[in-house]
Amino acid sequence: MGKRRHRRGNVISCVTNGGKTTLAKNLQKHLPNCSVISQDDFFKPESEIQTDKNGFLQYDVLEALNMEKMMSAISCWMESARHSVVSTDQESAEEIPILIIEGFLLFNYKPLDTIWNRSYFLTIPYEECKRRRSTRVYQPPDSPGYFDGHVWPMYLKYRQEMQDITWEVVYLDGTKSEQDLFLQVYEDLIQELAKQKCKYCANKVDGRGETARKIIHYI
Repeated sequence: MGKRRHRRGNVISCVTNGGKTTLAKNLQKHLPNCSVISQDDFFKPESEIQTDKNGFLQYDVLEALNMEKMMSAISCWMESARHSVVSTDQESAEEIPILIIEGFLLFNYKPLDTIWNRSYFLTIPYEECKRRRSTRVYQPPDSPGYFDGHVWPMYLKYRQEMQDITWEVVYLDGTKSEQDLFLQVYEDLIQELAKQKCKYCANKVDGRGETARKIIHYI
């Protein structure tokens, strides 16, 4: 039995309304064989969301998300990608399965720690974040004072927790244009794919037949 490869991936994280979903979708359009899993799809129903002493619904915490269900979706993708890779000996960099996981609370969820390869974090200042938030329509809608009383404090808490991260994180200026951010990350990932292709070619030469896979994660 051959050695089991340790699959790793790439991450992009940011505060709410930081541009993560837009960036993930733009990358998916241009990267071959690319899938997206969004953390926002795993929120628990409103009836299961706790409220604090001020009556604010606690949506910006891990407890508001069904992370076990999200991990199951990731595992299913990885298993499917593994089967698609071993089914052919003609794997190339263009055919390497890519998964983009985008969300706002991913770096502080330990079961995901072994997935990341390249990690990115989009940053935007308080005023810009608050302005963007005010233009969005949520269900349920934000109550008065919700941004300052819950959303921003939870983001600052998350940033504090990120100080314990042991891997490299590339910080991106979220106030840049969508195109500039896309090009910056896309070019970096293309370089990473080239490295994966080199590993694949080396494996083919020495007869191991192992193929690298890449997972991209966005917060």
